[in-house]
Amino acid sequence: MAAPEPAPRRGREREREDESEDESDILEESPCGRWQKRREQVNQGNMPGVQSTFLAMDTEEGVEVVWNELHFADRKAFAAHEEKIQTMFEQLVLVDHPNIVKLHKYWLDASEARARSPPAPQVIFITEYVSSGSLKQFLKKTKKNHKAMNARAWKRWCTQILSALSFLHACSPPIIHGNLTSDTIFIQHNGLIKIGSVWHRIFSNALPDDLRSPIRAEREELRNLHFFPPEYGEVADGTAVDIFSFGMCALEMAVLEIQANGDTRVTEEAITRARHSLSDPNMREFILSCLARDPAHRPSAHNLLFHRVLFEVHSLKLLAAHCFIQHQYLMPENVVEEKTKAVDLHAVLAEIPRPPRPPLQWRYSEVSCLELDKFLEDVRNGIYPLMNFAAARPLGLPRVLAPPPEEAQKAKTPTPEPFDSETRKVVQMQCNLERSEDKARWHLTLLLVLEDRLHRQLTYDLLPTDSAQDLAAELVHYGFVHEDDRTKLAAFLESTFLKYLGAQP
Repeated sequence: MAAPEPAPRRGREREREDESEDESDILEESPCGRWQKRREQVNQGNMPGVQSTFLAMDTEEGVEVVWNELHFADRKAFAAHEEKIQTMFEQLVLVDHPNIVKLHKYWLDASEARARSPPAPQVIFITEYVSSGSLKQFLKKTKKNHKAMNARAWKRWCTQILSALSFLHACSPPIIHGNLTSDTIFIQHNGLIKIGSVWHRIFSNALPDDLRSPIRAEREELRNLHFFPPEYGEVADGTAVDIFSFGMCALEMAVLEIQANGDTRVTEEAITRARHSLSDPNMREFILSCLARDPAHRPSAHNLLFHRVLFEVHSLKLLAAHCFIQHQYLMPENVVEEKTKAVDLHAVLAEIPRPPRPPLQWRYSEVSCLELDKFLEDVRNGIYPLMNFAAARPLGLPRVLAPPPEEAQKAKTPTPEPFDSETRKVVQMQCNLERSEDKARWHLTLLLVLEDRLHRQLTYDLLPTDSAQDLAAELVHYGFVHEDDRTKLAAFLESTFLKYLGAQP
């Protein structure tokens, strides 16, 4: 099958708003021209030691991202360990979880001719922009306006944070966050929770001594000291460090604010008062188990996901929703609305026998269709992650982030791919085949709806040698489709070919 040309991708698929910003607002561009650093500075807590964080634009997708710069003062040390830095970033790009701030791209800039201050080598990396700010900021607004935390929101947030921690801790070796506070947890506009600053501990532990200067391993802000366990700094870090920090975050989410004294440091007395103010015994027991002084007595993130206080959604309902979302590409876009219209609202949905009393019945009229649509949208956005009931290890683990020294020395910088990989899943597919005017070829039109509701239309003239598997592989290779969607796309195309052609081409 002939490879599609790179140029038409940009021509037929802009998928971005018209650029209204003045060129003077663009401070710098990436070498490929895709990422544009803007003038506005943001604070998204990606890593202590990052000297400047700017709002940036992904010109291909038309979305805002964050431009981060990590400067190194020692040029010789940077040059000596440049390959190690590249290897770390290449592996960090592979960390992909809906509740972790995504690292999209990176590049090294060691040019002495670049006009900047300080004139030092640097690593520039592009991360996801989380639109609604940090958890700390959100809690302050909530306390000002509502005075209390919604219990359902608290459960959703805890579940999402634990889902991310369970993913990191199940890697081999485990990835320790080590800097989890309400300042490094962020909220998307749709309610999705994402944890940032995942890279801090990896860098502070993996970089050689002569390159650690840009990474402040010590916590300098007194107001964050209470997020770290008593054993921190005295014993080797383990996953229990993150569990203690999570417990403090869960406590702060429950009470909205743990009062600090005059020097902005949160005291043990303030933490004790916050714990005693919790009225729900299950919530109190859940948080206290995370804050155990002995790290060996703290539960794992995976086990905490199954605590009785977090089971807001029945497991069967959750499994059904994830199954629906996974196969939604086979269904019409408004399938839920159409199906609910055809349902007899007086029909019995479920019944509980209670002899000799009449059975307890639940009718379709008692099910809100709007709530069902909202629930499916929340599942699609990652607000209700599907916990792995069979094993403690999540699927799709990244490669080892701390390879043995002998392997790191052998690692070579790979040849860059011609296109960036697609990170969004397909939620709906439509395909149409039409004869060309000369009746000699078939013209294929493929419409893909991605999980962020972006519509992608692709066209192609089929050759006699083309197969569904080859087409799906090329769409993945050129960054149109996520790797995980390759198999189902191939199956979908094959069924389309059988429908229109009577046999696979």
